[in-house]
Amino acid sequence: MPKTQHGMTLLEVLVAVAIFAVAALSVMKATGQHTRSLSRLEQKTLAAMVADNQLAEVVLSGKVPDKATQGTTEMAGQRWQWQLTPIATNTGPLRAVDLAVAAAESTDNPLVTVRTYVATR
Repeated sequence: MPKTQHGMTLLEVLVAVAIFAVAALSVMKATGQHTRSLSRLEQKTLAAMVADNQLAEVVLSGKVPDKATQGTTEMAGQRWQWQLTPIATNTGPLRAVDLAVAAAESTDNPLVTVRTYVATR
């Protein structure tokens, strides 16, 4: 009379646990990368809003500074460092302006750099 096997052997259980552990580690790594990329995207979005606000002030005033200026502003509970750099153009009353925005703690690495053109008065 042949014996029938009921259940799994210890080796089969160990292989199944090892496969589950590898899969779980892969999911955890992917989740961590996703969280880090979301944080970076949030920072870049807020920096772009700071840039838009600063450039709107320049465009509405119609006055482009003669030399680079910088300042800080607060948005969403964070401090942001910005630098406005005028760029000479050959188009008469139209002046180009570059604005770089960085988180206040890492001013040497701007998150966003935007260029716009301002009609001076």
